[in-house]
Amino acid sequence: MAELLEIIELGDPILRQTAQAIENIQDDRIQTLIDNLLATVKQANGVGIAAPQVAESYQLMIIASRPNLRYPTAPSMEPTPMINPRILSHSTETVKGWEGCLSIPGIRGNVPRYQAIEVEFLDRFGKSQKMEMTDFVTRIFQHESDHFHGIVFVDRVESPADLITEKEYQKILTK
Repeated sequence: MAELLEIIELGDPILRQTAQAIENIQDDRIQTLIDNLLATVKQANGVGIAAPQVAESYQLMIIASRPNLRYPTAPSMEPTPMINPRILSHSTETVKGWEGCLSIPGIRGNVPRYQAIEVEFLDRFGKSQKMEMTDFVTRIFQHESDHFHGIVFVDRVESPADLITEKEYQKILTK
């Protein structure tokens, strides 16, 4: 049975480290980590999570877009574990959008991201996959991928004026 993991918060040095690639995907520890991340992101009402957020410095993310309290207009998709993912190509167009992070509770940032990307990753069985993403799902991927490089969304805002509290963000949603 999957275990809920503690999500570390900004200030923990692991969030600023470069994550290592996963060599042995079939290792029991990695497979258990995938299951635990799937359970943790669901419980936390997240749309994505990266292994460094649970103090595991690996290039492993879950993209789990679905409407929830934090992102009521998010598209629904099957939660997808992505191992050693990378962007193959991206649009020239960037779009600003509001992001939050399970590791930075209470704050939202209006962050510029590529509007469309093509990515390559290994699934939990070690099979190479390619996927094209747009809009919100693209944002999730780029946000989680940043965690592999010690970057968090507050590093990406163009101005301090692009940071607001969760309470103010909720007001924007109800307008």
